[in-house]
Amino acid sequence: MQRWPLLLGGALAVSCIVGATWIYGYRQALDSLAERSVADLALASDRVSTQLQIYQELAVLVADHPVLEQLESEAERQAAQRVLRGIADKTSALDVFYADTRGEVLVAAAGGTGGDIATAGYFRRAMQGALGVGSDVLAENGRRAYFYAAPNFAPDTGVSGVLVVVADVEDVEQTWRGSLPAVFFTNDQGEVFISNRPELLFWQQGGEEEASSVLTGSNLEYQVSRVAGYDIWKLSGNTYLPRRALHLSVELPVIGLTGQILVDVAPARRLALLQAAALAALCLAFGTFLFLTMERRRSLAEANAVLESRVETRTRALQSTNSQLRREVSEREDAEAALKKAQEELVQAGKLSALGQMSAGISHELNQPLMAIQQFAENGDAFLQRGQIDRVGENLSRIAGMSARMARIIKNLRAFSRNENEPMARVDLVQVINTAVELTASRLETDAVTLSWSPPMGDEPIYAWGGEVRLTQVFVNLINNAADAMLGQDSRAITITLEAGETLEAGDRLAVVVSDIGPGIKEPEKMFDPFYSTKVVSSSEGMGLGLSISYGLLQSFGGNIHGRNGTRGAVFTVELDRWNEDVAI
Repeated sequence: MQRWPLLLGGALAVSCIVGATWIYGYRQALDSLAERSVADLALASDRVSTQLQIYQELAVLVADHPVLEQLESEAERQAAQRVLRGIADKTSALDVFYADTRGEVLVAAAGGTGGDIATAGYFRRAMQGALGVGSDVLAENGRRAYFYAAPNFAPDTGVSGVLVVVADVEDVEQTWRGSLPAVFFTNDQGEVFISNRPELLFWQQGGEEEASSVLTGSNLEYQVSRVAGYDIWKLSGNTYLPRRALHLSVELPVIGLTGQILVDVAPARRLALLQAAALAALCLAFGTFLFLTMERRRSLAEANAVLESRVETRTRALQSTNSQLRREVSEREDAEAALKKAQEELVQAGKLSALGQMSAGISHELNQPLMAIQQFAENGDAFLQRGQIDRVGENLSRIAGMSARMARIIKNLRAFSRNENEPMARVDLVQVINTAVELTASRLETDAVTLSWSPPMGDEPIYAWGGEVRLTQVFVNLINNAADAMLGQDSRAITITLEAGETLEAGDRLAVVVSDIGPGIKEPEKMFDPFYSTKVVSSSEGMGLGLSISYGLLQSFGGNIHGRNGTRGAVFTVELDRWNEDVAI
């Protein structure tokens, strides 16, 4: 019982949508039809105006013909009549006549308009010195005529007479009759004077105040309604006119008529009906699909109720199985923890294995300073026996430097070989860089290396995630490597800059850039490999572990380091996560 209200409501909604679609489509079709009708009406109006203007030009040209200057004798009038008759025959005019200033016709080609035109509007207009126009039905033969009256100006007295050319309206209609929709031209009295439909001739349109109008002289009735801003005539009483027609009109002041057109709106209605029918079919298909879907959901709901009762009975049996699965999951988590610990041990074992494979290189790195220490010690003993104390001190200093180099190699190797357990904490990045600069200041001064480092403006410290000791070691290594790379050149400069995280593609991170003006990186893909160095084997500062150890230290607390060649020298960028109090908590 609940389905019928839903179906009724859906049908009502579809009816409203389809009706709105029909109205919208009908209005759109009327717009298109109106555009074409305006063009058709303009074409018909141009045809009528152009053909009538031929007679207008004829009247202007003949008005001052020499034969019309003297019409006092009968012979002069007959001569003028022959001239006017020849003009009328050649131009298909109904009549061509000449009247004096009183309106009396003095001479005419056919004489079909009577002998006095003093009361005619076109005559009075011509007597004022302008071109007069008019339309009327000739009483003698019932033919429709259009009049053009042109004044004849005398040298001293002004208008001396009026030449009138009478055009045959029926001859004008022959060229376009039936070629367009119903087109008609009405005069000032609203009477149809020219039309491509003979049944409309002499019909007179009713006033605008009448809701229902009748065309005088016929049984044709029409009712006017407004649709989308257009006048729609509903016609009855004539089988040659559409039952519903779009009515448009245009004023033609040049010929003193109003052009009107009636265009059948049946195609527009059919188009709107097709659009509405297509939408109705679509809505019907969608409604059917929706109804079937709802029925299927109802069936599924009933089946679901049955299934829920069955599931409930099986849930109890599954609870015991679930407990067993929890125990298995716990055992699996313990196994995964053990596997993770084993993987960490394997990583450490891999590092020790790499050290074992590189033992020859390590021995060579240690053997060089040992041999140098032995030589400096023997030289010092010889200088001591000779009493050259200054030279002894110089050799002892060199021995101390070699010892420090060996200690540094062993320290870096130990850091590389074991797992650092320094906890993650908040580190003042500016203070770390300052410490590294202080630690390397003496060495840089000795090697004449200029260090450019300017902490960011402001009193607020910049905190990063990491270990303070390991991070200090990273920057010390980078500074020393940069200084080592520039030992063989005259100008030596290192620049350290701290960039804000929003300038990096990596996101909200901090970046410290260490750049030099040295020879750059020869093999960028190997620069983080252990014991990789561009220095000669005999160099007193060549260790080959600085970058590798720095890379490992940064990776241990989530940082990163990458190097590249700049416009001049090498550029190393250290990326660190910004310290976040919320994350730390």
